[in-house]
Amino acid sequence: MSPWCSRPLRPLLLLSLSLGWGAGAGANPWPGVERPSIGPARVIGAPANGCLAGAEVLPGAGPGYLSVRRWRGRYYGHPRLLALIEALGRAQQARDERLVLVGDLSQPRGGRMSGGHRSHQHGLDVDLWLTLAASPADARALLDEGDPPSLVSDDRVNRHWGEDARFLIEWAARRPEVDRLFVNPAIKRTLCDATGGADWLRKVRPWWGHDAHTHVRLACPEDSPACEPQSPIPAGPGCGAELDWWFSAEARRPGSGRRAAEPTPPAACARLLHAP
Repeated sequence: MSPWCSRPLRPLLLLSLSLGWGAGAGANPWPGVERPSIGPARVIGAPANGCLAGAEVLPGAGPGYLSVRRWRGRYYGHPRLLALIEALGRAQQARDERLVLVGDLSQPRGGRMSGGHRSHQHGLDVDLWLTLAASPADARALLDEGDPPSLVSDDRVNRHWGEDARFLIEWAARRPEVDRLFVNPAIKRTLCDATGGADWLRKVRPWWGHDAHTHVRLACPEDSPACEPQSPIPAGPGCGAELDWWFSAEARRPGSGRRAAEPTPPAACARLLHAP
C-alpha cells in the first residue's frame, strides 16, 4: 500500500490500562491515543522517555513544505516546533518552488512509538528528508518506492548530496531554538571539510543512519519546567578526533549502537494518558 494512503488509527487502548503501561508485558498504549490533551502545550520528560501535553497539529502542507506519511499519526508537536517547520518552509520558498518533505514529529500525546523511533516522544523532534520535491505529485512518486535516496555510499557522500541538503542542515543548525541535529557521520565530515569547521557545526551530531534525512531536536522551551534537557554539547565544531571515531573499527563493532532497556516513563506521562 502506498504510504500516502489513508489508514484508520488503532483503537484507543486506554480502557485496558492501569496507571502504568497496561496489563500485558511490554504493552505500549501511546500509539492508540487518538487526540491531544486539552490545555496548554507542555513538554514532559526526555526525547526518548517522555510525552507531550496540549500538542498542536502540523498542517498537511504549507508554504515551502509538505508533511508526508500522515497515516502514521505522527504530525503533532509543541507549537515552537511547528513554528520552526513553518519558518523553514518560508526560507525554502524564498529559494525556489520546491518543497521540504517533513517526516515524523510526535504522536498526539507523544510517548513511545510502535516502531521507527526511540526518541520523538516529547514533541520537540522532527525528521526532515534531505531531498526536496518539485510538487506533491513528485513527493508521492518519491515515497511510493520507499524512502528518498541515501546521500551516502561507502562512507562518502554520493551524487545525491548537494546544496539542497546543506541548506537544510545549516539553516536548522543556525536557529537558536535548535539544540542539536543528527546526520550520518559521512555528511558531517563533508561539512567539516567544506567549511573548515564552522561554528554552527557544533550542533550537527553524527549518528548511525541519518543518511537520507536529518533529525532536528529543539531545546526545552521555557513553558515546560518538566522537560529534561540533554547533556550539553562539547565545545568546538566536532570535526576532529571525535568525528574520526565514527569511522573506526571500534565504532563498527557489533553492539556499539546497542540500545538501553526501556526506561520507566515519568509519572506525569501516566497521568496524561487519562487526561481529557
